[in-house]
Amino acid sequence: MRSRRVTFAVLLLLLLVVSLVWIYLAGSAVSDSQGNISERAPVSISIMANLHTQIIPSDQIEKLIEEKTNTQLSISWVPDGSYDEKVYASLATGMLPKVLYLKNAASLSHFRDDIRSGIFWEIGPYLEQYPNLRQLKPEVLNNTTIDGKLYTLYQERPLARQGIIYRKDWADALGLSAPDTLDDLYEMLKGFTYGDPDGNGLDDTLGLADRNDLIYGAFKTISSYFGAPNNWGWYNDSLQPEFVFPQYRETMKWFRKLHTEGLINADFAITSKTDQQELFVTGKAGVYIGAMGDVLTLESRLRANDKSATLDVHNRVRGPEKYGIWASQGYGTVVLFPKSAIATEEELHEVLAFFDALMSPELANLLYWGVEGTHYTVQDGKAMAAGNFELREKDVKPYQALMVGGISTIPGMLQPITLNPVKDKAERLIIDNERFLINDPTSPLESLLYNEIGVRLHERMRDATYQFILGMLDEEGYEQEIEHWKEDGGQEIIDEYNASYRSTVNEYLLDDNR
Repeated sequence: MRSRRVTFAVLLLLLLVVSLVWIYLAGSAVSDSQGNISERAPVSISIMANLHTQIIPSDQIEKLIEEKTNTQLSISWVPDGSYDEKVYASLATGMLPKVLYLKNAASLSHFRDDIRSGIFWEIGPYLEQYPNLRQLKPEVLNNTTIDGKLYTLYQERPLARQGIIYRKDWADALGLSAPDTLDDLYEMLKGFTYGDPDGNGLDDTLGLADRNDLIYGAFKTISSYFGAPNNWGWYNDSLQPEFVFPQYRETMKWFRKLHTEGLINADFAITSKTDQQELFVTGKAGVYIGAMGDVLTLESRLRANDKSATLDVHNRVRGPEKYGIWASQGYGTVVLFPKSAIATEEELHEVLAFFDALMSPELANLLYWGVEGTHYTVQDGKAMAAGNFELREKDVKPYQALMVGGISTIPGMLQPITLNPVKDKAERLIIDNERFLINDPTSPLESLLYNEIGVRLHERMRDATYQFILGMLDEEGYEQEIEHWKEDGGQEIIDEYNASYRSTVNEYLLDDNR
């Protein structure tokens, strides 16, 4: 009898040990920052993603991601041309995946009401639990909030690409350095116009080539140097449009001076970007203010016309107060998490853990660069893409659409090797711009009237700005245009943005420029 009792006790003990081991293995599903495989059964994650290539990619990278993250992925690749249509159809039928990428940054504004209706998970309270996701930039997260709440992860885009591209050979010939101040920049434009920088003895050069774009042309960047706000700013403790600020008017006066003295192409207000660049690459103008990354193309085209020409880039121009540069929203698109597909908070954490793993250096490089040795090689700590463009286009490019974050938020993500030294400098200066950004405080806010008539009203003030620069409008006339803007709905827009701000103050809403 005693022997039977001992045997039974041993069996019970064995069963208890086996049960505890099974429970441990089943529950050991913690994702670490490197995307290591957990011991539990794979987590099923459905994804709708935008396809920017002609064909659906091979599953080589998908299989590697599944292996590294212990997931079973079901990716619906939707061609870019029909992406919005597919998203809206899925929304209407309720047949949404666990992970929904929007087409681009502009798409988010169209989803505000759907997000408010409660069909997507709010994720802001959970991000601090994930070591990689919490590296996402607060100022960019701020730009994606709805009514002060965060529902999205984002794909990173540079916050400020703008700066100055100039003819270094002309500057050297005139003994000029990169402009440190607005006065220095003015003197460079004057020298390039009247100092015969190309040495041909003819009066055939121009300081600045500009175009009919107050944002991506030269005007907005120069207004940043003067200290003007980015679209909207704080004035007398109220959010106000940029064109009521003294710094905006100083910018208009500066451009009026350039136009009066012939330091800018006289027809800049009707000049296209193509014609602007043509002025620069044919040696007629010495300064181009815009995206610094354009230097690679501009240099190539310029040297086709003049093999001795050299370019340089510059970003730090001190205004009356300090350095400043206007910032974009900082994201290319966002990711939403539908409640119809993610039923519980536990499932949401599984999906967030997957994205936390995607922000590890190993998986970020896999998504962006592909497989080392096949799609890229590492040289001096940077990535060199393989020469087989078709292979990278087929295997890698589609998966870049799955990324969250980017180089500035993922330490260890490989930067590209840039063989052109000026382009390499431009990329460094784009990063340097983030030291003195001027953000738009209305990015996370909403004005229903602005959505309805804001573009039309903006065109009125754009025209007034050009008219002032061209001498067709004096300061009194410009003031009258502002009053007309307010009477036509502008004051209501101001009131709505301020009301939206007061109702959405939270941890993400930044007002550093207040």
